[in-house]
Amino acid sequence: MREVSLRIDRYLVNTRITPNQLTYLMTVCGVLAAPALLVPGVWGAVLGVVAVQLYLLLDCVDGEIARWKKQYSLGGVYLDRVGAYLTDAAVLVGLGLRAADIWGTGRIDWLWAFLGTLAALGAILIKAETDLVGVARHQAGMPPVKEAASEPRSSGMALARRAAGALKFHRLILGIEASLLILVLAIVDQARGDLFFTRLGTAVLAGIALLQTLLHLVSVLASSRLK
Repeated sequence: MREVSLRIDRYLVNTRITPNQLTYLMTVCGVLAAPALLVPGVWGAVLGVVAVQLYLLLDCVDGEIARWKKQYSLGGVYLDRVGAYLTDAAVLVGLGLRAADIWGTGRIDWLWAFLGTLAALGAILIKAETDLVGVARHQAGMPPVKEAASEPRSSGMALARRAAGALKFHRLILGIEASLLILVLAIVDQARGDLFFTRLGTAVLAGIALLQTLLHLVSVLASSRLK
């Protein structure tokens, strides 16, 4: 995406558009993934991917314009994090509603909407667990955490953390990867003529989100980040 964003930067760098305005637009694009996924069939999944890719593009552009114009602000950093939270949540909530088949002719099965929302909550909590380390250290008057402090103190926990990092299954609940997975599931479902794989994916992502929320919390507490 950097190859694309650098080409867009040249048209924006001499305009009055601010990095924060681009961040707002980035967030809107990410959130639009949810209603996009409500469009039935493969096209809804395609629109979801497009919305998330536009989010990713603008996430590159706003930072590059900020560095070029030297317009840095804590507000910009904060808005960027909000955008990341909302985009991840929007994709997973959209998946749940898609699996519930709210535009179908039959009875709406709200279980899938619940599981998608549960996955979204897990994705947000995982980000919050990381961000709250900085909050806790700041309130205690401690300096920002160093990278080495993220390593668990237990050798067994460190091995489990490396294994999880190698498998990268946790990335499936991030908006970018989840949107691509949803597209694959939609293509398979189109061939089957039902929502079996979309619903299976919803349940799997909800399970991953819950498991990762717990494991990430244990990882934080087992490391030296709060010491």
